[in-house]
Parts: sequence; C-alpha cells; structure tokens
Amino acid sequence: MIMGVARAIHRLTGSRMGGRPLLYLSTVGAKSGQRRTAVVMPFPDGDDAWLIVASKGGAATHPSWFYNLAAHPDQVEVEVDGRKTAVTPQTLTGEERATAWQRITSERPNYRSYETKTDRQIPVVRLTAR
Repeated sequence: MIMGVARAIHRLTGSRMGGRPLLYLSTVGAKSGQRRTAVVMPFPDGDDAWLIVASKGGAATHPSWFYNLAAHPDQVEVEVDGRKTAVTPQTLTGEERATAWQRITSERPNYRSYETKTDRQIPVVRLTAR
C-alpha cells in the first residue's frame, strides 16, 4: 500500500527526487514468481545503462529486488522518465565496483553512511538495455 502511494506521488511529481529521475525496477519475485516493482535512485552509465545500489539503507540484508534479479535476470524491466526498457543486470565486482562506488558516493554522499551500518559489501548493479 505505501509503495503504491509512493509510486503515485513520484509519477505525479515527474518521478524525480532531489532533481534526479527515479527508476522503477520491475522484477519477478525469487520465491513468489509475482511481478514486483521497486523505486530506486539511478545513476546513468552511458547510453541506455544505469547503476543502482542494493543498499537497503545499510541494513544487514540485501533488498528483495536484488535476490529477484539473481533468480530471474532475464525478466527485468526498468521505467525511467516514463519509458519502459527490458534490461540485463550485472552485479559489479572488483575494480569496476570500486570505481562505480566512488562515483556514486561522490554524487550522493549519503550512500557512504550505509557502508558504516552493515558488515556486508553493498552491491552495485549495472542495468543495460537489451
């Protein structure tokens, strides 16, 4: 219910937060098989690609959508600025993740605090249009 209200408000306000468009991430539930939508902050990464962060505010566990990506990577879709696109997710590792994390925390310093709240490495995922 709350997520539905949040999505409606975001769409009415132009799907933006802090001057940035929001990304609607549509996945298929890892356990339920049901279509799910999460709202995340995107970081554009070239033409038709975005970086997203599985921070869950620094919680000890990953957000559900991260598990959904792993379970059904071929059934992921995003909506940005009213345009829906099928995407392929890739969880970044090593130097590629470190470079992306540096960029993300430079643009949005609040993400740095999430690292201090958890023992897990916060995943960074690249979504590339198919």
